[in-house]
Amino acid sequence: MATGILKVDGERVVDEKGNTVVLRGAGIGGWMNMENFITGYPGHEHEHRAAMLKVLGQDKYEYFFDKWLEYYFTDKDAKFFASLGLNCIRIPFNYRHFEDDMNPRVLKEAGFKHLDRVIELCAKEKIYTILDMHTVPGGQNPDWHSDNATTQAQFWDFKDHQDRTIWLWEQIAKRYKGNPWIAGYNPINEPCDPEHWRLPAFYDRIEPAIRKIDPDHILWLDGNTFAMEWKFFDKILPNCVYALHDYSMMGFPTGERFKGTEQQCTKLERQFKRKAEFMTKNKTPIWNGEFGPVYANPRLDADAETINTERYNLLGQQLSVYDKYQIHWSIWLYKDIGVQGMVYTNPESAWNKLIQTFLDKKRGLQLDAWGKYPSKEAEAVLDPLVHWIDKVSPTAKDTYPGPWATERHVLRAVFQTFLSKSFAAEFAELFKGKSLEELDALAHSFHYDECLQREGLNKEMSSHAKVHGERQSIVMSKEDEDTSMEMEQGQ
Repeated sequence: MATGILKVDGERVVDEKGNTVVLRGAGIGGWMNMENFITGYPGHEHEHRAAMLKVLGQDKYEYFFDKWLEYYFTDKDAKFFASLGLNCIRIPFNYRHFEDDMNPRVLKEAGFKHLDRVIELCAKEKIYTILDMHTVPGGQNPDWHSDNATTQAQFWDFKDHQDRTIWLWEQIAKRYKGNPWIAGYNPINEPCDPEHWRLPAFYDRIEPAIRKIDPDHILWLDGNTFAMEWKFFDKILPNCVYALHDYSMMGFPTGERFKGTEQQCTKLERQFKRKAEFMTKNKTPIWNGEFGPVYANPRLDADAETINTERYNLLGQQLSVYDKYQIHWSIWLYKDIGVQGMVYTNPESAWNKLIQTFLDKKRGLQLDAWGKYPSKEAEAVLDPLVHWIDKVSPTAKDTYPGPWATERHVLRAVFQTFLSKSFAAEFAELFKGKSLEELDALAHSFHYDECLQREGLNKEMSSHAKVHGERQSIVMSKEDEDTSMEMEQGQ
């Protein structure tokens, strides 16, 4: 039994009896908000689904995606998650499950089928859930994980996008108010408002709208610029936890390798403390809503075992920092095709064998941003273009989001938006002519029974699942405040 709906009490999250509850777990990324690197398709979810619909037809399309959503998370996943001592799952979702752009403000009841199911499965295992609108109308950031194929975060420029988001959260609040196993609502993931002030202004609008319907659940509010900045945040809202995302480039193929040096460990803690400065000054709880390395593939990296050991050590060091300050956290992510997940599809599964050649092509063309590998072919095109742009327009590199620099903007707009979209049909053609039985087998590749476990990652998470000892207060030094915001973008 849950002991009442969780609430904020100063710097703590507490249950109905006033006991401190520290939430630690993972996000089910790639499920109700699909992402290219998590399941293998190119580009953006709505493009992928449109291409699949064209190839499969309506009946097979609906059958396949319903079975895929079912198999992706079952009671066995919930039991495994709980066995690690973890107590919270963040559930990202795309607004398109619940509302159509061409039929706005008309709720799609069918969208709740699997969300209700997973919330209930988690509750049975005493796992809290946080509902995360990962994709909002118009796109809150310029990236693939907000299903934004324009690279422009138009959510900030059109009030109707914001109004529709508030409307949808009102419908969700009506459905889940009073549910003690829902730890709260994460209204918008990784917002990127170039003017910064519009994000806290939006929170000032959505908080009372939700409270009018559901006065009890916590709101988990991301900072700006992929949950890393707090400009124009000048107050705290009631019963809210503020969220940062804390990826380290040392956990990615193009970053410095983690050797556990004093300098590297100090850097990790300082970057966390800089992102947590707003919460520290205002004495609020801290939630790290996303973090975590990607992992080397033995097919591609001769020293994959060594690299992955380094990344487990990096993760362990980050978790030790979070233990020190006893913060809430949700690693990215629970399940995928072998890039970052706690659980991942078997390379010999029907799914992986079908798409492996296409994955190799995607990697060579750098169509995915996440876990991007070096590619001579892609870089031979990219590097001269970036050099030319920086020469003719020296200020281009400062375009918001500032940490991206010119290369990341070009990759995003050209490689990972324009070029990736052109491959959507090719990927979908892999499923052409598949029978219902074959489609079921492909979807079942994501079932827990067929998946493998990333034991090094799960061991680290389990060993840090529980809070021990006394919480230390964060003390900001000038060095912490001056720590630069390198590009550690999240989901």
